[in-house]
Amino acid sequence: MEWLNYHHLFYFWVVAREGSIARASQELRLAQPTISGQIRVLEEALGEKLFARSGRNLVLTEVGRVVYGYAEEIFKLGRELQDTVKGRPTGRPWRFVVGVADVLPKLIAHRLLEPALHLADPVRIVCNEDKPEKLIAELSLHNLDMVLSDAPAGAGTRTKVYNHLLGECGLSIFAAPGLALETKRGFPAVLDGAPFLLPGEGTTLRRSLEQWFEQERVQPRVVGEFDDSALMKVFGQAGAGALAAPSVIEKEVKDQFGLRVIGRTEAVRERFYAITAERRIKNPAVAAIASEAREKIFG
Repeated sequence: MEWLNYHHLFYFWVVAREGSIARASQELRLAQPTISGQIRVLEEALGEKLFARSGRNLVLTEVGRVVYGYAEEIFKLGRELQDTVKGRPTGRPWRFVVGVADVLPKLIAHRLLEPALHLADPVRIVCNEDKPEKLIAELSLHNLDMVLSDAPAGAGTRTKVYNHLLGECGLSIFAAPGLALETKRGFPAVLDGAPFLLPGEGTTLRRSLEQWFEQERVQPRVVGEFDDSALMKVFGQAGAGALAAPSVIEKEVKDQFGLRVIGRTEAVRERFYAITAERRIKNPAVAAIASEAREKIFG
């Protein structure tokens, strides 16, 4: 494998920027013959001439202009690397890689992640959706900055991760305006025998809803089960059945899917967590998300 000597590239870059070896010598505080020798070694390694004479000045050859463009990018990235490590702003969007549990409603994920887009430094959010246990495994390998989930990482998790409760809320029950429900029966009795759309098996919300139905002695007629909460809302919009969603996104569900609220309950609580590999939140995007969630979204 061929290796590029970045010291030689740096001397070339300074000479090209300053326009002469004499000015580069003052900038670098090195003797002119030393700089000339280093550039000559770089030209030999690349097999191309990088400079041509124009009077007393040096001008870049065509290949020299190409190499200078790469050198500009390389040393710019080097400065940004130092700034990032030292916590200084760089101006370049930095990647914020988030794992979103597949059971988490998309509207909740959007509400929680939105504050990261309004930081002083530009951020590029990268969202990976998967099963919570797979995301937590990726988090432990530092491939993710945070995992959003509706349940904390369990005691059986093999790696050390930390749960940060972002907030909790009750549930709202929705139905399409055209869905025939015996509203005179009151809530939650109106759900007894009514068509209902449930989250998939094994989800926290599914278990909580089934316990609540039993406590309230209502037995909805289950017509669909969905792993994807957005798809469930589309079926609800079409009038297939009633459904449950966190009350904190009630307005968004009504506006986006045209559903109406037929009742609410605080007996079922939905909780949302940011899971990180660090006990103390240091990542500015995670800190913004936690602050907004606790003070405004669930506050």
